Order: sequence, then C-alpha cells, then structure tokens
Amino acid sequence: MSSTIERATLTAPDISCEHCVAAINKAVGALPGVHRVETSEQTKQVQVEYDPGAVALAQIEAALDEEGYPVQK
Repeated sequence: MSSTIERATLTAPDISCEHCVAAINKAVGALPGVHRVETSEQTKQVQVEYDPGAVALAQIEAALDEEGYPVQK
C-alpha cells in the first residue's frame, strides 16, 4: 500500500523566536501522518509533509492555532 505525501506551506505571522519554532515543530510533528515539519522564524512559514489519509490539513492548522500561532489565510 503506497500513501500519497502532500506538502503544504502555511504562514503564521506570530512566529517570532526559536521557542516558537520548537513549539510548532513539536506540536505539528506529533500529529499522526505528519512526516516532516520545517518552521522558519525569518519567513514566518511552516512547511509540512503529511499523509492526507492520516491527517487533514485542517487538523494541522488547528494544532498551530492551539499552540498560539494561527495560520494566515
């Protein structure tokens, strides 16, 4: 069984320090189906590789929101 890996780049304007980066990487990385999380303090972006069969993009966005980093739409 092969899964499709999707990539998303989300902008979270409230990312301002290394603590933010660590909190986001931990929260999003803990979601089932998330394969890779890369957060940039400079660009205020979170790049995520995930299996859409295991986790929805909305769940990833909700995890960011719960950590205090709402996604800019």
